[in-house]
Amino acid sequence: MSTIGPLMADVGGLVLTAEDREVLAHPLIGGVILFARNYSDPEQLRALCTELLALKRPRLLLAVDHEGGRVQRFRVGFTRIPAMGTLGKLHDESPAKAVEEAQAQGLIVGRELAGYGIDLCFAPVLDRDTGISQIIGDRAFSDNPEIIIKLARAFRAGLNAAGLAATGKHFPGHGAVAADSHTELPVDRRSYADIEAKDLAAFRALIDDGIESLMMAHIRYPSVDEKPASLSRRWIRGLLRTEFGYNGAVICDDLNMAGAKVAGEIVERALMALDAGCDMLPICNDRESVLKLIAGLPVKPRKLASARLQKLYRRDIPA
Repeated sequence: MSTIGPLMADVGGLVLTAEDREVLAHPLIGGVILFARNYSDPEQLRALCTELLALKRPRLLLAVDHEGGRVQRFRVGFTRIPAMGTLGKLHDESPAKAVEEAQAQGLIVGRELAGYGIDLCFAPVLDRDTGISQIIGDRAFSDNPEIIIKLARAFRAGLNAAGLAATGKHFPGHGAVAADSHTELPVDRRSYADIEAKDLAAFRALIDDGIESLMMAHIRYPSVDEKPASLSRRWIRGLLRTEFGYNGAVICDDLNMAGAKVAGEIVERALMALDAGCDMLPICNDRESVLKLIAGLPVKPRKLASARLQKLYRRDIPA
């Protein structure tokens, strides 16, 4: 299979083991997500990323959650990125300064990650900080969709200027539910009209801009579909692809989160996510699940999905 595989795995430590190399070489593995446990110092991270990038062709996509605030995997030796909510508060005082700062922070994140060969920062968060969701909270720019749009556009522009793609998350919006999809399946019982007016505005704007990828939410919206959005053909193939005209990559949230486990065991979940239209499926902190997927999923070329994923590769920017 000469296309990028649909699975994004992780590794356990600072260097690759023989098992890591064997697993990552499998044609179903198309990416690696890095965590704080994979970083001790700049020299070590550079060596790890260099080895990961040389393992196979097409090469692995390297990704990390590096939003700022509570969600920044690499800290010592990296610039401390503020929570995006602080930029929303700055916007209340000076909109122009907030936009400038959002772009500057995106550029810092992009340049620092690109320096290690990392392709993708899973940011910006396009959810609203409604005061309901503690897991989102100040990870979001604001409750106001117009402010989210302005600051997310600026942050993305900074990432792009450094050669990195952006990932808007968590489609179609995580901010209006109290439950944490890491530990249970949240249910958002609002009407579609309410979701569209309040939560989808930022996603629609960034989709129209051509944002390179979106991450799906493990949340059920009964007004649209009984399945979680991440596993829903109605949300992904129907609304996102057909009605909204989105042509970028669709990334599932971690398939080992509790919000996805309602769909069954890991192979069943993965098949449902792929059928719904996800291009890449992260499986985090569970090597056994990765091995089950390698054994249980068909190996076949996925040319359209692979073409979308290839657009997430980091671009070299002249100094």
